Amino acid sequence: MQRAYLVSLQLPGQSDWEVEDSLDELWELAEDAGLEVVDRFVQKRATPDPATFIGKGKAEELGAIVEPDELIIFDNELSPAQQGNLAEIIDAPVLDRTQLILDIFAQRAQSREGKIQVELAQLNYLLPRLTGAGKALSRLGGGIGTRGPGETKLETDRRRLRKRISDLRAELEEIRKVRATHRARRDQMAAPVVALVGYTNAGKSTLLRELSGTDTFVADQLFATLDPTIRRWELPDGRWVFLTDTVGFIRRLPHTLVAAFRATLEEILFADLILHVIDVSHPQAREQQEAVEQVLAEIGAAQPVINVYNKIDKIPAGIEAGGAGVPVSALTGENLDRLGAEVAAFFSSLFSVQKFHFSFANFGEASRLRELGRVLEERFTETGVEITAEVDQATAGLMRAFRVE
Repeated sequence: MQRAYLVSLQLPGQSDWEVEDSLDELWELAEDAGLEVVDRFVQKRATPDPATFIGKGKAEELGAIVEPDELIIFDNELSPAQQGNLAEIIDAPVLDRTQLILDIFAQRAQSREGKIQVELAQLNYLLPRLTGAGKALSRLGGGIGTRGPGETKLETDRRRLRKRISDLRAELEEIRKVRATHRARRDQMAAPVVALVGYTNAGKSTLLRELSGTDTFVADQLFATLDPTIRRWELPDGRWVFLTDTVGFIRRLPHTLVAAFRATLEEILFADLILHVIDVSHPQAREQQEAVEQVLAEIGAAQPVINVYNKIDKIPAGIEAGGAGVPVSALTGENLDRLGAEVAAFFSSLFSVQKFHFSFANFGEASRLRELGRVLEERFTETGVEITAEVDQATAGLMRAFRVE
């Protein structure tokens, strides 16, 4: 197992606990990538050093400690010049937080779509680093920071690299169109869509499995789910919804990943309701919640949100589990019925029960109502068919000519 050292730069205004908490998360990310973390260092400066980020003196100190086959991982994003200079001084491979996250994504990607998205994010990150950072990148070889779909592109000239990026974007656009077609088919089924979002490893996939009663991949690791998973969820009132799981968020999620996963994140934008799953047992649950809310704002998600405070089985009895929302345990099933009732109540408030009458000449419209609404009662008469259905406002408007007062 390759050994690694973690480094963070603490600037004025940053508290010690903020820096240490972020380093704790970086430690977990490194271990998830298959590394053995040996130690961590914090350098305090008024401003980042333009050449070496932490200053030449501190870089030389690290060079005296770190072996050439070990890694240095910065809990910040380095410029290409800084990364190259640090690798020269320390005489060991240097990565930053973004590269480490990209590496984990490369390990997790399973589907064709996931691999395309990860490769695109890798290449967009590496493109400005291919010139002037030769030793910094060449030392990485095919290991941590370069593995996965993009590893063979490191020594490719920039022109060919841009062509590859263009091709990948075109493939993702085709996937985006296919996904839009699938969404249109779901819309025709008149079933609402509920999106699960949350910090990575908050328990979204476990919750999806328990609510839908179907098998989904669940692992106690970061970014276990990269591809959106859609299941059917039967609510307590008899209504059913589409429930979709999405990629986990993280603080300072690299913008290259947000851009590359646009097709996946669009599933959130087209949802009718968002369930924000929060690991209430985590010491930094509030900070993780704010990080997810920030990403949702960045991608333009403005739908209603129900906070789901998960993992209450891991907190001591008597401790309040979060704020306004539903405390649950996806693992034990506690309060999942309450969550279902909350979601059912939300959608019930958007619908009304109305009665319609269709003559034999308008049976086509009756069929349309059956597709758009939830039929509660249907009775044939001498003049046609009478249908009592639960409909949303749009459907009620379309069918107003057939409404029975």
